[in-house]
Amino acid sequence: MKKTVLAGIGLVSLLMLGACGSKDSASDDNMKHVGVLQLVQHASLDNAYTGFKEGLAEGGYKEGDNLKIDYQNAQNNQDNLKSMSEKLINDDPDLLLGIATPAAQSLLNATTDVPITVTAVTDLKEAKLVKSVKEPGGNVTGTTDMVPINKQIDLLLSIVPDAKTIGIMYNAGEANSKIQADLAEKTLKKAGVDVKVKTANTTNDVQQVTESLASDVDGIYVPTDNTFASAAAVIGDVVKEKKIPLVAGATEQINEGGLATVGIDYEALGKQTGKMAAKILDGDAKPADTPVESADTLKLVVNKDMAKALGIDPDSIKEPK
Repeated sequence: MKKTVLAGIGLVSLLMLGACGSKDSASDDNMKHVGVLQLVQHASLDNAYTGFKEGLAEGGYKEGDNLKIDYQNAQNNQDNLKSMSEKLINDDPDLLLGIATPAAQSLLNATTDVPITVTAVTDLKEAKLVKSVKEPGGNVTGTTDMVPINKQIDLLLSIVPDAKTIGIMYNAGEANSKIQADLAEKTLKKAGVDVKVKTANTTNDVQQVTESLASDVDGIYVPTDNTFASAAAVIGDVVKEKKIPLVAGATEQINEGGLATVGIDYEALGKQTGKMAAKILDGDAKPADTPVESADTLKLVVNKDMAKALGIDPDSIKEPK
């Protein structure tokens, strides 16, 4: 009798374990795996990642429920980009996100099969990530952070209307930055203003470059450059001491030490990307025929503390028409 009872208990236990195992398996089947590769840590890219998760959540994918995210940050190291890309691919993800151009390119170099979304990339076609903006044609799509450079230059010139020379700073090694810097230089020269350009390859060089340039110009423009964004606070200290207005490509850099800009909300841009990714995960869209999107909204951002430190009335800074 005891043997019969024990056998019965054992059978029930096995059935319960089997049921639990089936439930876990079903849960695993419903779980989507997304790999994320971010170039470097600074406010703009961090906000884009935050927005991406918000967009996924709105699309029905919430981390911890039916979504697993493997996040990797390369800290602006090329070797890290390669090894982290390979790690993410080896984990068999359903979708990948590349934040900033080098991260996006590294992922594409690692796979042409897994769907890739990208954000904080200035020109996807120039970066050879897509065949065209309207018809990407491969396994990559996403959002561009091309800023309204004409508006940003107009804003700077409205703040220093008598400027004779404007400085531009960027990392020449960042393709996105060079595209923007060249456009800014062209716009300034068309306005009859002399231009001085200085570059820095690492954040260690940024302070010296900023001090040198600020001594020779009436205002400074910085595109959405990852190297300079990573040193935004250092730049802010220099321009405040030198009393030089600085307009930057990214709104986050203004908050950390610039004067003003008309720029992109990177969290909102990331959110757009997350919504695109959710449709791909649903099976309702494919990167090949999902057009690249631009920012839905732009906003004027003014650092009032910086304005006061420079002797400028913050309310006098208006968005150019």
